[in-house]
Amino acid sequence: MTHNLAISLGQYSHQGVKDDNDDFYGAHIPQPPDLHYKGIAVAIADGMSGSDGGKEAAQLSVRMFLDDYYGTPESWSVKQSVQKVMTALNRWLYQQGQQEYDSPKGMVTTFSALVLKSRTAHIFHVGDSRIYRLRDGDLVQLTRDHRIHVSHDREYLSRALGIDINVDIDYRSSPAQEGDLYLLSTDGVHDFVGEIELKETLLDVGDDLDSAAKAIGTAAAGNKSNDNITCQLVRVDSLADASKREYYEQLTRLPFPPELQAGHILDGYKILRELNATSRSQIYLAEDTLAEDHRKVVIKTPSINYEDDPTYIDLFLHEEWVAKRLESPHLIRVCPRKRERKFMYTVLEYIEGQSLRQWMEDNPRPDLQQVRASVDQIARGLRAMHRLEMIHQDLKPDNILIDKNNTLKIIDFGSTKIAGIAEIKTPVEHAHILGTANYSAPEYFRRQAGTPQSDLFSLGVIAYEMLTGHLPYGKTSVHRADKKQYVYTPAHHYNPAVPDWMDAALEKAVHPYPQRRYELLSEFIQDLTHPNQSIINKEYQPLLKRNPAAFWKTIALMEMAALLGLAWWLINQQ
Repeated sequence: MTHNLAISLGQYSHQGVKDDNDDFYGAHIPQPPDLHYKGIAVAIADGMSGSDGGKEAAQLSVRMFLDDYYGTPESWSVKQSVQKVMTALNRWLYQQGQQEYDSPKGMVTTFSALVLKSRTAHIFHVGDSRIYRLRDGDLVQLTRDHRIHVSHDREYLSRALGIDINVDIDYRSSPAQEGDLYLLSTDGVHDFVGEIELKETLLDVGDDLDSAAKAIGTAAAGNKSNDNITCQLVRVDSLADASKREYYEQLTRLPFPPELQAGHILDGYKILRELNATSRSQIYLAEDTLAEDHRKVVIKTPSINYEDDPTYIDLFLHEEWVAKRLESPHLIRVCPRKRERKFMYTVLEYIEGQSLRQWMEDNPRPDLQQVRASVDQIARGLRAMHRLEMIHQDLKPDNILIDKNNTLKIIDFGSTKIAGIAEIKTPVEHAHILGTANYSAPEYFRRQAGTPQSDLFSLGVIAYEMLTGHLPYGKTSVHRADKKQYVYTPAHHYNPAVPDWMDAALEKAVHPYPQRRYELLSEFIQDLTHPNQSIINKEYQPLLKRNPAAFWKTIALMEMAALLGLAWWLINQQ
């Protein structure tokens, strides 16, 4: 049986002994698909008492957080989404505090948030509000107070939203379990209710969490709390889960289409001809007979060979999900669904032109500027993916098309890694290396996660191959996990027209160590166009350092020559 993420929620807030309540709290339990892609968010804030706009800051921080978090791209991870939102929120509070109150303490508040997504709890925190978790009878504080103690009776916040233009946000994540009970509280609660008393109260929590939250608040008031009193209780009732059978049934809701031939009609698309067919898919040129302009489109259908393979089907559907969320002239577009489908297939824009692979075969010695322009276009497409926390993972000349206007477009998103989707647990396991070995970064062979630098490596290999017709490390074996086996062959070895400074940029882009590559794609493009003296080695490097294998081969040949010379001399002495 399929389970969705579900919680029980209890909340309580009271001004306490103060005239006004500067605390604020909120929660959002969305419906699918936001429940699936974004999860459940709960937040609490305590406006700083010495802040002129502390109450307003607390209210706005919670409200804006809950609104803006669910407005971030579905492809973003929870961490990326929340940190982007909180960074923007902090700057807004700081600037408003300066403008409205003419003070750096104008709009300052603590802020703590819990996001439950799939089967993971994500904690974000700044200030001295707290988040606790009760599990199996153990109460654990998951946040730390950002306070500076001046004396035994004096302390102040060292970190909070709105206190500075920049903010350092604490983040942690951990697996959630059914039955976990989370407590979010402001200091008017936890400064006056000790952990032993809190634990005893939480252990006795029944089904009415609002009453339990009020009981904690009442205990704080009974213990002479001198501040506002606010707390939230979040109990995990069920975590997102689906059996393999149920997940497979969801994937196979639509059947695979039959084998198609010219003239066949598929949901209004008239097949004109087959463009390509492999063991994994078929690609057809088709005409949309239901569109006013009868435009040409590309139909991609899954191979009947994988009709009972959930991993394959998941990746096939994954490609359309990715393409629908991308927007760049250098990424292939998926055509929007305008009619109900009876079969599983993807409709893509038709790009009239050729693959980069074919172009490379037709242009074995291209102009350097032409290569730079092409690599720059590919990088633009990759940047659009990376901004959405997507990594292509299968970049190669065959997956890049050039249209009749010489615009390069990246295709095939079946291997794309999406940070936000990777956080969602499913019964389907994917192969670690999904790309093509000759263009895959070394870290994949060591079973390490791909990063934007992995795509950069692939782009560097493509640029190298466009210039030389060869690969920088030769044909890569899937067993090449050892970085020492990667010995770079200078591009000018194959193409003397490649200047040393351009070769240095290529070598940096395809470095076996990800941390030694460029951090940004734009830096690589810049160094392909303009000499960067910081990466050009002006000093002579001995052969042992440049190419250890060649060095030892040379030594061996010299020894052999010496032995042969000695043998010849001894024979002539007899």
